[in-house]
Amino acid sequence: MKNTLPRCNGVIHLPPLPGSPGASGMDPSEALQKAGAIAVREALILKKEGFDGIILENFGDAPFYPTKVPVETVVAFSVIAAAVRESVSLPLGINVLRNDALTALSLAAVTGADFIRVNVLSGVMATDQGIIEGRAFELLRERQRLNADHISILADVHVKHAKSLSSDSLSLAIEETAGRGGADAVIVTGSTTGRPPSQDEIKEAVRASLKCSVPLYVGSGLDPESLKNLPDRNIGMIVGSTLRRGGKAGAPLDLKRIRSFIAAQKKWKKSGNGKSRKSST
Repeated sequence: MKNTLPRCNGVIHLPPLPGSPGASGMDPSEALQKAGAIAVREALILKKEGFDGIILENFGDAPFYPTKVPVETVVAFSVIAAAVRESVSLPLGINVLRNDALTALSLAAVTGADFIRVNVLSGVMATDQGIIEGRAFELLRERQRLNADHISILADVHVKHAKSLSSDSLSLAIEETAGRGGADAVIVTGSTTGRPPSQDEIKEAVRASLKCSVPLYVGSGLDPESLKNLPDRNIGMIVGSTLRRGGKAGAPLDLKRIRSFIAAQKKWKKSGNGKSRKSST
């Protein structure tokens, strides 16, 4: 049985983990301790300020491996995810950049996380890491082998920092990702980190996700202004950059920006401006 998916998720951008270029010159244990302390502190803040869920991602490890991350990343991420899981009771998601879905699933399974984000689950994408192919066939079979069917898969369609080589149609991508790819929810993003999808893209995604009976998330560029235009109050949110100092991904959390966003989100949810569909979670 799948866990209930959280609708408003705050993203923790982990600082460089051991072995990544950003951690050059640091003792691996020091890099792990620093990243872990930041992750736990930010998780507690996000919970206190009213987020429904948390997503951990190794944002500080750029430039990213396209698929398989090294062992030291797996170990460090596991320790941090376990520490966050012990610290907060909110639903927890794992995103191993750029697209190591198998590691994300394993981390979620052994640390008690609830869902994973997969940038490319279905289709073929030209990305800044090169060509990445979806491997849904492998991920869903591994989830079954691990007896981890309760862990949900949130999958990007036409993911940021990439161009689809499979289809230019967002609706078709959602249909393929949810139907043939087996995603439990789909995510639409803008072209890059911090940029929102267009209003036309969001409306198209809403129609397609309703047709497929799959939950929809907006996964980039949301801020107090842009969320006012979301046409459906059941759209989920994945929020990272706008919560941080200067609205910059990877910067420290900014309480003023966090509270501004949460206040706007609550107002939007109660306003009735967006049409509410029957929840599919």
